[in-house]
Amino acid sequence: MGRQRKRVVTGEAVPLPRKDEKPSVFHRKEKKKKVDIGKLFINISIGLCIFSLIWFFYALYMRSSLANRVVTLHPSAPVLDANSSTAKVSPERFWGSYRPQVYFGMKTRSPRSIVTGMMWMRQFSDLDMNLRHTCEQGDHLQSYGWLMHDGITFGVQEIRDNDFTLTTEFVKRMGGDNGGDWTWRITAKQDSSAPQAPVISLMFYAAADTQGSLQAHVEERNRLASITGFSEELGNFKITFRKPVTGELTSAKYASYNYLQTVSPGLEKLTDIVKHSLNRRFVYSPPSGEKRHYIAVDTYKPPHHQSNRKPADERKESDFVVHQVTVQLPFQIEVLFESGSFHHRPNQLVGSIMTQELEKRKSEFNAKFEKTFGLERKGFSQAHIKFGKAALSNMLGGMGYFYGQSVVQSVYNDYPLLYPEGALFTAVPSRSFFPRGFLWDEGFHQLLLSKWDPQVTREAIAHWIGLMNMEGWIPREQILGDEARSKVPAEFVVQRNENANPPTLFLALQELTEQLSSNSDAPASQQTLAFLRRLFPRLKTWFDWYNTTQTGPLPNSYRWRGRDKDTNLFLNPKTLTSGLDDYPRASHPSADERHVDLHCWMALSSGIMARIARLLDEPHEDYERTHTVLSDNSLLNELHWSEQLRAFSDFGNHTQAVSLQQEKVYVPPGQPRHQFPVARLVRAVRRAPKLQYVNAMGYVSLFPFLLHLLQPDSPKLEHILRDMRDSNKLWTPYGLRSLSKADPLYMKRNTEHDAPYWRGAVWININYLAVRALHHYSSSEGPYQEKAALLYEELRTNIINNVYRQYVETGYIWEQYNDGTGRGQGSHPFTGWSSLTVLMMAEQY
Repeated sequence: MGRQRKRVVTGEAVPLPRKDEKPSVFHRKEKKKKVDIGKLFINISIGLCIFSLIWFFYALYMRSSLANRVVTLHPSAPVLDANSSTAKVSPERFWGSYRPQVYFGMKTRSPRSIVTGMMWMRQFSDLDMNLRHTCEQGDHLQSYGWLMHDGITFGVQEIRDNDFTLTTEFVKRMGGDNGGDWTWRITAKQDSSAPQAPVISLMFYAAADTQGSLQAHVEERNRLASITGFSEELGNFKITFRKPVTGELTSAKYASYNYLQTVSPGLEKLTDIVKHSLNRRFVYSPPSGEKRHYIAVDTYKPPHHQSNRKPADERKESDFVVHQVTVQLPFQIEVLFESGSFHHRPNQLVGSIMTQELEKRKSEFNAKFEKTFGLERKGFSQAHIKFGKAALSNMLGGMGYFYGQSVVQSVYNDYPLLYPEGALFTAVPSRSFFPRGFLWDEGFHQLLLSKWDPQVTREAIAHWIGLMNMEGWIPREQILGDEARSKVPAEFVVQRNENANPPTLFLALQELTEQLSSNSDAPASQQTLAFLRRLFPRLKTWFDWYNTTQTGPLPNSYRWRGRDKDTNLFLNPKTLTSGLDDYPRASHPSADERHVDLHCWMALSSGIMARIARLLDEPHEDYERTHTVLSDNSLLNELHWSEQLRAFSDFGNHTQAVSLQQEKVYVPPGQPRHQFPVARLVRAVRRAPKLQYVNAMGYVSLFPFLLHLLQPDSPKLEHILRDMRDSNKLWTPYGLRSLSKADPLYMKRNTEHDAPYWRGAVWININYLAVRALHHYSSSEGPYQEKAALLYEELRTNIINNVYRQYVETGYIWEQYNDGTGRGQGSHPFTGWSSLTVLMMAEQY
């Protein structure tokens, strides 16, 4: 015992076994155990490494897959055939005024069209340069817009520029294989009584957009008599420039001529190319009158040369030819396009032949307008009817055909990606300020156009839905092509796939289904049925995308994604995705928000989905159940009724105790102030936010009423009608204001540079929905039927009178109207949803 204890205490080593002595069983087991544990550890390590590698590559694959989803188009069959817009399939719609961003121009519905257009400038004026081409609010024209346009065969536009008026007319004639012929006529007349009539230069041009070629044909030294050309879609063609005359049957006027033949790297460069080519070395010398130098394109100095191009700009250059004619008012001039495939044309579409054709088209337009809208039967004056025709014509003349790629991003992309190339046939809100497609605007546009031409509506919806990706997302703002992108600030170019926009296309689909139900045997109805059948797979995905990506924190609640993140700089962070931009929402964006307007859009959409599914004999029960749940007035009250405001409201993390205050910037004594940051207006929060109803009374509060979700006997309807008629809240003599006059944010700036937008002004799209809803409740039996009828007559009259009055006084239909004076404001002309005034006049809802 002692030795053993001693060995332990002194730490002496255990004697090694002799060679002939076998290890004990205990030692063999211990050694084996150590080997097994080591192997197990190694195997586990190897397994973990393999698993990590697999997981790593799987994560890379999934991220790559998820990143690509945003730019992967929907897999279902296209709604439109690939050649549906071609001259062979749709010859009557092939050529059109599909360039709404220019004052006057035409192109075909093809990706790389030959484009034609007109520029003009006044000579010998105080302004050295006053070239007009793209529609610009800064040009300060007295007015411009289509007076008549049927969307297919002809159009008449009036442009008032200071002391003269240009009337641009076009008419088309079918024939051949490539969309037929067309002729332009421009009539210029003096408006003032000045003894010396203005001298102006018109510049007609043709440009190839990377496809096709153009050749100039010059006579009399420098007069461009014609252009011949070729492209894949048009075959051979010829554009002839006729000499100016004083009238249809009178002799030619004296004119000076110039031309430019060069190349362009892109359609957005055409104005700059012309500007850079201008030279005042030319002499205008009429037979009777002094000789004066005038400004013209210089045929000997092309404004654009390869050496001047930016190295990064690798686009293909295309032919660009300009014909300039300088002449004193009054005069008339015609430009004739003739298709080489039109072999047996009876005569040229010029002079008296064109006049006859125009008069025929005008007569047909007038008859169809009255048959469609019945304004004469309703007792409107001829002046009001002329206004109604102009409103419709401007929307038809504002249809554009765009082709290109959106720039998009998802949370799985480090950088924006290019969306697949695509085409879009769409109306635009404003030719000057918003000459491109907007998703929520287009649903309102097609409410009007579906009454005039359901085929236009079917094609426009098909083009929009055709841009859907595999997730069911559609970029809400379509900026397709260089011309469109040149008009958009950089911060609005990238579209993000978590962001929605109100699904207003369902309003237009509702109209098409009602037309189908009321006249199911008509040929147009059969076309609509076939259209809906091809559309339905994408509609299902679109609806599901909203119903999953925009859900709220509670069952059957919804929340707009995409609110402004930098809350410190905004009085109230904007919600651009809702379409209502700076309308007051919860002061502190969070995932706890519930938005009443989106809830109502989803209730409407589910009901229309159920209706379409029934028409197509598709499963409809789930849509009907969703519609029943979302339309339930008890659920609406539970999620969105604020007892404090006695109105429907958003819910979120909110406080009203906010204001914009000057930022404090400390400048050390003796230091120059200009070396320190400029003081900004930043948001001050005087009372911490909490989860509560957002007590803002305005358009959002009306949505259960606007989209007909309230039962006719709902007590909540009484509150809404009372608030609408209260002049201290929403009522004005010009329509309903967007935000109550009593609201703390009424007409408040959102930043020091961001004027109020949806915070008091009168907007026609929501007022149209209000008039439509009043019409609905005035014809629905209930305790508030009579009140709704009285409000309907009063509100409808106020809106029509003010929009018409402002059109007469200013020459324009406007984006919005001042709630205090009725004065038009914002962008102009705004002949998108403000043209819904025509439907109010016609009482067609």
